[in-house]
Amino acid sequence: MRGAFAKDIETACLSIGRGNAKTALSAGIGLGHLVGEIAPQPKREIIFAARNRDQAKTAFGFLVGFIEGLPEDEQKQFTIRRGSRLEVETSAAGSGLARVIAADGKSILGGAPTLAILDERAAWEREKGDALENAILSGLGKRDGRALIISTSAPDDANTFSRWLDEPPTGTYVQEHRPDAGLPPDDFDSLLVANPGAIEGIGPSADWLVAQAMRAIARGGSALSSFRNLNRNERVANDNRSVLLTVDEWLACEVSPDDLPERDGPVVLGIDLGGSRSMSAAALYWPDTGRLECVGAFPCKPNLADRGQADGVSGRYIEMADRGELVTMGDATVPVARFMADIVTKLDGQSPAAIVGDRFRHAEFLEALHAAGLDRVPFIWRGFGWKDGSEDCERLRRAVFEGEVKTVPSLLLRSAFSDAITLVDPAGNHKLAAGRSTGRIDPVAATVLAVAQGVRMRRAPTQSKGSLVWG
Repeated sequence: MRGAFAKDIETACLSIGRGNAKTALSAGIGLGHLVGEIAPQPKREIIFAARNRDQAKTAFGFLVGFIEGLPEDEQKQFTIRRGSRLEVETSAAGSGLARVIAADGKSILGGAPTLAILDERAAWEREKGDALENAILSGLGKRDGRALIISTSAPDDANTFSRWLDEPPTGTYVQEHRPDAGLPPDDFDSLLVANPGAIEGIGPSADWLVAQAMRAIARGGSALSSFRNLNRNERVANDNRSVLLTVDEWLACEVSPDDLPERDGPVVLGIDLGGSRSMSAAALYWPDTGRLECVGAFPCKPNLADRGQADGVSGRYIEMADRGELVTMGDATVPVARFMADIVTKLDGQSPAAIVGDRFRHAEFLEALHAAGLDRVPFIWRGFGWKDGSEDCERLRRAVFEGEVKTVPSLLLRSAFSDAITLVDPAGNHKLAAGRSTGRIDPVAATVLAVAQGVRMRRAPTQSKGSLVWG
């Protein structure tokens, strides 16, 4: 409250776990504003905006409930309309109007709100939601209004609500209750970070949260992802019908550097080449031990800071570079031959048993292999369509579930797997869908290629040596 209504603040953002009374709090603020206690100006206009009318009706219900709790003589000054329009009008202190709207930008054009409450902003549809938000914020400027944007965490960093939190403009107050990433779902302290009301008797109790965490862990899949997103307030996609691996499934592959398997046996190199704006990535996989290493590369122009702003991930690329997981080379494009040569250099003299790449980049690969001196290394061409892509995705999943993939904690891979979306055919086969994914999934593509080929090599039948028999 103090931060949201501080001097020179135009927009306040609150991100907190489900059930912590953020909607009730905003409705109480709306009532205070409606009667002129917060902003005593005439003809006040309060907007409750949500993805749809039913969702906005929740905040409206809280507002009406607070009004019904007032003394009867004060209730007479309010007119409540529940028909096609959900509105509350008051004649007190210069009059005021509170109304509910859905995420359609045209429904707000021409208004001059003094307070706007944008409820569950992360759940709004991208185009309609952004249109409504822009219309509301432009209307607030007419009368020095204020916006309250409240929601649980969005499923990814590219969501508009996430960008409000990560890159707040001047005049924005941000309060985010989000625990550190990578913690167990039932970690008690981090549960209280996302649910501060639990210790005050507001919303779900601490015992209930722990019990739900154990249930989600036992069920796994979408139940666990939904718990992380809604109750732990983490940026995790809660719809797992078309993801390659859930966050928790991938986190099971991460081990400490001391527990990382050795570089024993043959190594497979998976390469995914990017263009001028996309990332190139390489994955090294030792099928005998399950060790996985991955590195990505961007061209030098634009720099990593500008790319992070354009992709809506703030300083994540710079952090990846500081961790040694992301490099920059070349000017406008990543030089393929140099990139592949640098990856082979990381092997300290070990030659790859096979290199796997996209058959549609056939000519580029041939030129790069010759320039990097890798002509004699067997190259295996794979596609990302249904025939090859679904097989490779399934082999990766099987290897992950069987504990055959181990890597050190990698922000590059963790970020890529959280963004990787798949297309699913009627038979339940999955293939990577770059067009539907929300971020840079090139490291995932390289990992799929390397691990799938490594699994094929390890499970291939061995031919016994022949012997001579005298007859």
